[in-house]
Amino acid sequence: MQTFKQPNRSEWKKLLARPVIDAAALEQKVKTILNEVKTGGDASVKFFTKQFDGIALDDMLVSEAEINDAEKELSIELKQAIQQAANNIRRFHEKQVSEVEVIETMPGVQCWRKSVGIEKVGLYIPGGTAPLFSTLLMLSIPAKIAGCKEIILCTPPSNMASFPGTDTGGGKIHPAILFAAKTVGVTKIFKAGGVQAIAAMAYGTQTIPRVYKIFGPGNQYVTCAKQLIQKDGIAIDMPAGPSEVAVYADDTANPAFVAADLLSQAEHGIDSQVVLIVSRESIAVSVEKEIEKQLARLPRKEIAAKALENSKIIVVKDEAEAIDVLNEYAAEHVILSCANADLVAEKIINAGSVFLGNYSPESVGDYASGTNHTLPTNGYAKAYSGVSVDSFVKKITYQKLTEQGLKNIGKTVEVMAAAEGLEAHKNAVSIRLKG
Repeated sequence: MQTFKQPNRSEWKKLLARPVIDAAALEQKVKTILNEVKTGGDASVKFFTKQFDGIALDDMLVSEAEINDAEKELSIELKQAIQQAANNIRRFHEKQVSEVEVIETMPGVQCWRKSVGIEKVGLYIPGGTAPLFSTLLMLSIPAKIAGCKEIILCTPPSNMASFPGTDTGGGKIHPAILFAAKTVGVTKIFKAGGVQAIAAMAYGTQTIPRVYKIFGPGNQYVTCAKQLIQKDGIAIDMPAGPSEVAVYADDTANPAFVAADLLSQAEHGIDSQVVLIVSRESIAVSVEKEIEKQLARLPRKEIAAKALENSKIIVVKDEAEAIDVLNEYAAEHVILSCANADLVAEKIINAGSVFLGNYSPESVGDYASGTNHTLPTNGYAKAYSGVSVDSFVKKITYQKLTEQGLKNIGKTVEVMAAAEGLEAHKNAVSIRLKG
């Protein structure tokens, strides 16, 4: 990690920039796959699954037998952990549902808004060496609470001989993903990953249904695919990129804790980025020593080490400047390892999710505290929120007027419509008032 000592504000934008990729070349590759699946359906999905995942599939739909067998492959401890996490996530998200409230804006004029679940949603869950069954919980639970009728899951089959700790693999879905899907009531599960999975859910194939909105993380190809399908009228959860964290640490921070938090994000992928903001350079030195010790013990140390090359340490002059840097960076995850974390948190206005104090590691939010870990990255936290029940609903407004209500409001509408030169709008009111 490179250290920057009290950089000028004019340098912040360049300093806090995320790693860049060749977007034009990436987009062309993704477009080709999207178009192939759009026209070729199941055959194209299977072709790309063989090409990219090394798996030749006869049937993409996961059977009931596979789902039931998966449960037997998991330890009781892991199944209990998944159920506990699901309970916490459900408890937090259920409180996001609000009752319909009818507002009488003036006598005889009633207005209200109702949330209606999006009928068909698609969830994309990365698999392979890091099967993100936790993300399945984060997406499917609010979808069920919202009232989505059809919840489609696409996740890539593994080309490993067997998953660690299980006897299954080789063209199968990780059993923890299947158990989580059964736990939360996913409608259908398909063996499809990458761009081809996004395309299948966006356009529909002979086997995989077309959905109205697609959720879930992925690599740069999946992210690009999600952005491109929006041009065809398919909604997505949010723009997203590689995972990231920003940590603010003062003298009260525990260097070992801070190092662990930084590495927990760095191990996601080589394009992940972590930023450490410190009040004194000596804190950074202590944290770097801890990173070196902990990195050596990580199974994914090569990935984490590569991510650290994209990462920064910024020494600020005071807490106020630390807050300004955090808001400028607008991180997916912000960790406040400082004395007055609650007060600092009140001043954080750009972040996906905030973790307060030395005993609130980001990984708790990733798995089981109850908040959602599907969050805006790449600076989008300045304008976007993380996934919630609201992400899975449409808000429809209603209005109902009595005859007297129309008389009360009619003149206002007539005057405004006439001023805009929309005579038919005026007449829709006038013809009723004359009657």
